[in-house]
Amino acid sequence: MDYWQAIILGVVEGLTEFLPVSSTGHLTIAAKLLGLDPSDPGVTGFTAVIQVGAILAVVVYFAKDIWRIVVGWSVGLVKPELRGTLDHRMGWYVFVGSVPIGFVGFALKGVITNELRSLWVVGIALIAWSPVMLFAERRGRRERAERDLTLTDALVVGLVQCIALVPGVSRSGATISAGLLRGLDRVAATRLSFFLSIPALLAAGLFELKDALGTGGVGFGPTAVATLVSFVVAYASVAWLLRFVAGNSIGRFVPYRVVLGVVLLVLLGTGVMTAT
Repeated sequence: MDYWQAIILGVVEGLTEFLPVSSTGHLTIAAKLLGLDPSDPGVTGFTAVIQVGAILAVVVYFAKDIWRIVVGWSVGLVKPELRGTLDHRMGWYVFVGSVPIGFVGFALKGVITNELRSLWVVGIALIAWSPVMLFAERRGRRERAERDLTLTDALVVGLVQCIALVPGVSRSGATISAGLLRGLDRVAATRLSFFLSIPALLAAGLFELKDALGTGGVGFGPTAVATLVSFVVAYASVAWLLRFVAGNSIGRFVPYRVVLGVVLLVLLGTGVMTAT
């Protein structure tokens, strides 16, 4: 992989990781357009690793919140009177909500990095998940704030996060939709989505590090550059998305998803592009 290709993929990752448009789907499309093989172990490892840059952007943006949650959870383990605080509970929510994707991601790694990397899957998933986002916006009561979160909310959102292992669905689109259907307001659903992304994507990046940097991988240089670029772009995306969702429906992203999915399927159907 050339450095200019790495930079482009870093920008794509940073722009799309936290928007409900599927970063993996966009990275798969971008890799194909750049002449790379999206199903190559080195490329799939690279795309997983550069997500760490986006996650570090979340960690930096929410540093005070994360530190407060870590301290609240830790202190609550030895002081029972503090176990009802939101910070202590949130620590458990992130832990419990992250367990499902850990099991599913590990069990289905071969399928995720091979069969599901088809652009047919990306195009269909972009279109198919869009009605779910609209349904969540229309049926979600949006009457519960972050302080009203429960363990059930975290587990449900964590389970739905597993669906986003299918490229084109979108991890943020899936988790925010699930939060809305649980009655959370948009900001609470989005913040929970951000917090759940940290262990999930960090684990995936570390797990795939050997494929990205090992023999046959992309190499340290391009991977480091792309990760840095994704961090910078993702930081701006996080700040923008939090402001956007406070007063706007995630359904606003649906037309883009559907148009992109349709165009992709047409290009595949007419032979202009190949699926893998």
